[in-house]
Amino acid sequence: MDLTVTTLQSVFRLAAPEAALVLAACIVFLGGAFYQSKCLWGAIAIAGFIGSAIVMFCDPVDLSELRPTVSSLWPGQLTFYTRIVALVGGIVLLLMSWDELADEQAPDYFACLLALTAGTALVGSANELITLFLALELISIPTYVMLYLPRTGKPAQEAAVKYFLLSIFSSALLLFGFSYLYGVTGTTNLAAIHEALTRQDLPQLPALLMAAFVMIVAGIGFRITAVPFHFYAPDVYEGTANGPAALLAFIPKVAGFVALIHLFGFVGPGPILHTLDLGTRLPLLLWILATLTMTVGNVVAVWQTDIKRMLAYSGIAHSGYMLMGLATVSHLESGGNNGLPALLFYLIAYGAMTVGAFTVLQAVSTRERQVTQIDELAGLSGTHPSLAAAFALFLFSMIGLPLTAGFTGKFMLFMSALTTQSQAQDRMFLWLAIIAAINAAIGAFYYLRVVGAMYLRSAIKPLPGHVGWAGALALAVCAVVTIWMGCYPAHAVDFVRRSGQPVYVMDPAAIRR
Repeated sequence: MDLTVTTLQSVFRLAAPEAALVLAACIVFLGGAFYQSKCLWGAIAIAGFIGSAIVMFCDPVDLSELRPTVSSLWPGQLTFYTRIVALVGGIVLLLMSWDELADEQAPDYFACLLALTAGTALVGSANELITLFLALELISIPTYVMLYLPRTGKPAQEAAVKYFLLSIFSSALLLFGFSYLYGVTGTTNLAAIHEALTRQDLPQLPALLMAAFVMIVAGIGFRITAVPFHFYAPDVYEGTANGPAALLAFIPKVAGFVALIHLFGFVGPGPILHTLDLGTRLPLLLWILATLTMTVGNVVAVWQTDIKRMLAYSGIAHSGYMLMGLATVSHLESGGNNGLPALLFYLIAYGAMTVGAFTVLQAVSTRERQVTQIDELAGLSGTHPSLAAAFALFLFSMIGLPLTAGFTGKFMLFMSALTTQSQAQDRMFLWLAIIAAINAAIGAFYYLRVVGAMYLRSAIKPLPGHVGWAGALALAVCAVVTIWMGCYPAHAVDFVRRSGQPVYVMDPAAIRR
């Protein structure tokens, strides 16, 4: 009985930051039904983010009291990484959406954002298939509402319905894959699953496990917009407002990649899948996905004239770069590669430059007139030089020019591929790096086209360019992160390297089958 009470107390302490976010969301949902005020509920939402951070830093769990075992996995550093990224990203997304929300829409939007952030943080700390699935759904369900709130016309309705239907389909695939994992291992606990996969009586079922991993990758591939699960992204980005589009471009990718890291045991102490003869098949699957995703995203983006559709295909291409890092991590024979830190670093860099780009679009748009075409940005350097400079900075980071976060991130990803070696597959990763370099050059073409429109052409019609205090603060955070991680990346690199290290806790024997 004492052990049960102690375990429950530990569980609640581990989920305290997420509980603080959910509590704040409930307060905003309930209060917003009686009194509609963007300033009031926005302040309470920000207080909820800050309160969650305070709980996380002031009440850490003492992992030294827990008995370490080789087979038990608790990605504590990855949990901390995910919470930090979710909280900072949530605050920035709240600030950038501030000016495009009316008072009657703000409470629901802010509450959904709090719940969604809690789901993202929970993905980082989930050590159970059921908890992981519920955390992913806690991200998806509020997103349906947020896609529709700022804009209520037919394009917003179409965007919300498309995302809703395809999200349900991806969740079904994910559940199907989870059911196969449970059927083979007899447990839903990730630590026990990882231990079961290393036992000698399971290698007779590699085909069934590969089918499970394929369905899991397919289900999560929708969230990270990997080809061929990317078709919804351009239409949804185009139909919704800038705030939800920025959210959709960043948060699901964080949750999706962290979930894949959990499920494949990439923070574990040893090669979990090698004994199942998946040490070569899984890298090949991820290699193909990375190649297709970055190539399709960049090539199709070249033909786009709508700026939001271009950013959608750009996000697809960046998912391909991040899958390249995941492919090198999954190559278990290489040992000691830097794919996981490179992936975690690039997630932060991608979030800063993408959310920053959508913040600029929000600043030059109004509720009556949304900037959608690249031609509408012509002459922006003359009418609004600070916004043009910020947009150019984010685009240069997407290209991967030096002194930007995108350069450091791409360099780490390319080096992870070039340094991954094996007896039979070293050329495979060399070709992956070459394909990524070619795709980066293709991406530079359509990014520089936007920069050229802003600086080399005259304005067709002057844009409003009003930036409120909230949007200016969000823009400043994104710009500082982009420059800081490009010019002084050492601290960020050290942070992501530590985030990929496992923390071992209680023996999972008690929760085994």
